[in-house]
Amino acid sequence: MENKVTRKPIETREDIQLLVDSFYHKVRQDTLIGPIFNDVAKVDWEEHLPKLYNFWSDLLLGEDTYRGRPFPPHMKLNLVPGHFEQWLRLFTETVDEHFLGLRADEAKSRAFRIARNFMINLSLLD
Repeated sequence: MENKVTRKPIETREDIQLLVDSFYHKVRQDTLIGPIFNDVAKVDWEEHLPKLYNFWSDLLLGEDTYRGRPFPPHMKLNLVPGHFEQWLRLFTETVDEHFLGLRADEAKSRAFRIARNFMINLSLLD
């Protein structure tokens, strides 16, 4: 029997934490983008994950908890479009595994716009 996750709407900060934790678990293990987070950026996950919870809670739940500028840390990582494509693929896959509804759609839409804006700012897109 298949162990199936019950998909639900994104409604609470706990839902955001599930999304972020599940997504970045995949990211850390990914052969293409994992090394960027783990070896190049040397992300301190205990410090970084709460910032990500705040970031996505602000975007999807209307909280006012995120303080920071998400783009500058990405400027020196020598990213290419394929990195963003993989990030988006894993993000979309994670949202679709756990969630459904308007906020799930909004999360995917926001992720796409964030990736696109980062690529434009890094001169990877016109």
